[in-house]
Amino acid sequence: MATSPHRPTGDPQDITAHLVDQALGHVFAAALRTAAHYRIADHLAEGPRTVEQLAVATDTHAPQLRRVLRYLATRGIFREDTTGAYQLTPAAQPLRTDVPDSLHSAVLMMTDELFLRTSAAMPEAVRHDGASFERIFGAPLFEHLLTDPAARRLFDDGMASLSAPADEAVAAVYPFPETGTVVDVGGGRGGLLRAALRRHPQLTGVLFDQAPPLAHHLLDSDELKGRWRTQEGDFFTSVPEGGDVYVLKHVLHDWPDDACRRLLRTCRAAMAAGRRLLVIESVLPPGNAPHFGKTMDVAMMAVVDGRERTADEFATLLAAGGFRLTRVLPTAACPSIVEAVAE
Repeated sequence: MATSPHRPTGDPQDITAHLVDQALGHVFAAALRTAAHYRIADHLAEGPRTVEQLAVATDTHAPQLRRVLRYLATRGIFREDTTGAYQLTPAAQPLRTDVPDSLHSAVLMMTDELFLRTSAAMPEAVRHDGASFERIFGAPLFEHLLTDPAARRLFDDGMASLSAPADEAVAAVYPFPETGTVVDVGGGRGGLLRAALRRHPQLTGVLFDQAPPLAHHLLDSDELKGRWRTQEGDFFTSVPEGGDVYVLKHVLHDWPDDACRRLLRTCRAAMAAGRRLLVIESVLPPGNAPHFGKTMDVAMMAVVDGRERTADEFATLLAAGGFRLTRVLPTAACPSIVEAVAE
């Protein structure tokens, strides 16, 4: 997300510059997408290179590329040295495709036309109390993805990229049982399940989702052999029974409250009393302080008619689904762990 390097001081000219900078946030997104598209970070992995060298390597126009990189450098994405060559910065490292927890695919997904057009139509979402995505593309996001394989692959790649840092953070902080079965409901490619199974060698798991993400799951390794299975299905209809811990990671925020209540009741029907449910989501803090969840909340409103929630809102939602919220655990990443018990 584009942000101004400072808060306005109150001077009229400073306020004007700040607001104009914020209004041009879409330009920053486009510049970031351009760098990701041409894999500039990969070309800088072995050291600084001039714009002319980068232009040859990426088959781009050097003067135009220079303008994009100069702009990104003002936000800490790349840095121009005294010789005029560009180099990686800590903020640019995750744009590489060959590093752990790469955000390259996530950037391409979030800056894609699917989401830029949807965000541009946000005034309509506010007027009509519903996501603008369906009005633009003719179907809700998840229905659209079923009919557009390229968009589906972009979405799955992007979500896997975006989720990777959180997967390890959740697995590191939550005390999963040493034995038993974790059921990852709507778990995508299974990054979180993989992280949990790696940390607990006697634990088994079920990855439950639709066919497209399951086709590219991340569980097929010698280390995890014989300890997992995948199952295809619709989590509004039923989920696998008999698990000890059920996980909903970045699932509830995709849906309005009524749909979440249906999903939670489906999970509760598959669970024995006393079993645990982990909801991995941003938990919105009060007040005016910036928080990634507040950004995502507005994005979800436009794209899928979903929302981020406060701890009290989670407690109410969970109670309606047959659960009691027991605690909220922060992680080293953006989402928190909302733990609940089936009653």
